[in-house]
Amino acid sequence: MRNPLGPLLCRASVSALALAAIWAPGAARATAPPAGESPRIPFAERYHAVLHGGFARAANATVSCRTTNAAPSEPPCAAAREGRVPAVNGNFDMFYVDVDDDPNTYNSSRAEVLLPAGSRVTYARLYWGGNLLAGEQKPAKDDRRVLIAEPGGQYKELLADTVVGHRVGGGADAFQASADVTRLVRSSGSGLWTVGQVNTAMGKSGPGAWGGWTLVVAYENPAEPLRALSLWDGFDSLGTPAEVRLNGLHVPRGAGGRVGLVAYNGDRGTAGDSLTYATADQTPLPLGDPADPADDVLNSTINDPGPVSARREPAYANTLGYDSDVFDLGTGLAQGGDQPTFRLVSQRDAAWAGALFAAVDVQ
Repeated sequence: MRNPLGPLLCRASVSALALAAIWAPGAARATAPPAGESPRIPFAERYHAVLHGGFARAANATVSCRTTNAAPSEPPCAAAREGRVPAVNGNFDMFYVDVDDDPNTYNSSRAEVLLPAGSRVTYARLYWGGNLLAGEQKPAKDDRRVLIAEPGGQYKELLADTVVGHRVGGGADAFQASADVTRLVRSSGSGLWTVGQVNTAMGKSGPGAWGGWTLVVAYENPAEPLRALSLWDGFDSLGTPAEVRLNGLHVPRGAGGRVGLVAYNGDRGTAGDSLTYATADQTPLPLGDPADPADDVLNSTINDPGPVSARREPAYANTLGYDSDVFDLGTGLAQGGDQPTFRLVSQRDAAWAGALFAAVDVQ
């Protein structure tokens, strides 16, 4: 419900850690405090606000299959990328996606931030991660560094501003890092963003090679409904469910909303992973859409609800191990309720969770 009355109730509770970067004109170097690492980071709220607005999200993968297959038994790479054949990253010799013209980068990809006209960015955070061990072993010391370029801009070095999730097990060496990029996104806004040098391995192995990045942007816009915005992040194997509960929030009957996720190594066609929504007095409702079945939401997609999708370069239908999806809550909010809770779990995929974010109407 649109409501222009009075001052907005707006509370932003962001990490007290120092900003990841200070940008100057040109290819400025980012600075950040030293960050440690941990094999498990419990999910915690990174940002919260109640305002007229929502979330925008840009995302892409950093590795994909080689177009020339190493073995005749492998499915065709082009058909796998287009989603025309069943395919998972462990089937392929994987190689870097590299769309820029910079010979000094070995991987790069682009995706579009779409902000409604009249929006003001209130918070933005970049997440990046992947597998360090496939046909090669990448050094973990490079996990916390990445390059980012705003639309039409030059690369800037960005360093993680919080603890890096890094866990070895099951033949994989997985990590996720993140950094606050509010100042840069606020000044540069909508358009194609480029991220490069994400520390992910190439090659072939049983667990497969995977990697990607997601830019989550919270914005304020007086033309949009009053919503509760919440961004949570952490790092853990999804054998342990990632759960987000919006304590103290009442959802009115007939409210609207969306929820997004960031996860690693979800295999298309492997059932048993789900994202559910419930309030305190409701049975959990599985979320899904035509691109993301309710029992296989971690199916290597970057998906948005609605008729307009953000551009990506490249725009593979099957990202072979990287999920960054946004779901419309649809009828799930019809009855309203208290303490809305989102729960992401994988019963068969050896997947990792990185972030969950939700925008829910509050009146």
